[in-house]
Amino acid sequence: MTASRTLTHWLPVALWAGVIFALSSIPSLGTGLGTWDLILRKGAHITEYAVLALLLLRAVGREAPALALGIVYAASDELHQAFVRGRHASPVDVAIDMVGLLLGLLAWRRAT
Repeated sequence: MTASRTLTHWLPVALWAGVIFALSSIPSLGTGLGTWDLILRKGAHITEYAVLALLLLRAVGREAPALALGIVYAASDELHQAFVRGRHASPVDVAIDMVGLLLGLLAWRRAT
């Protein structure tokens, strides 16, 4: 793999993973909107990981490895949240992130 391909394909993945990491570092993302708060936060999870799936697919070129890498990142993100005051790790969030990954890959399939 050439250096320019590495840069153009993996830098966006790293930057987006950094955005996810930064959001996960915020102690409380609650809006005080009750049920809407939950819907908005889980929708954000799905969206973040759909984008990550597309970036990973572009970088690795195949769906299965992109999905596997996304799941590993989702699990590591939840582990990270276990150490952030006001946050907690949740296997349910990993499952929601997986839904986002799958939706991103499905969107790609339908678009190509």
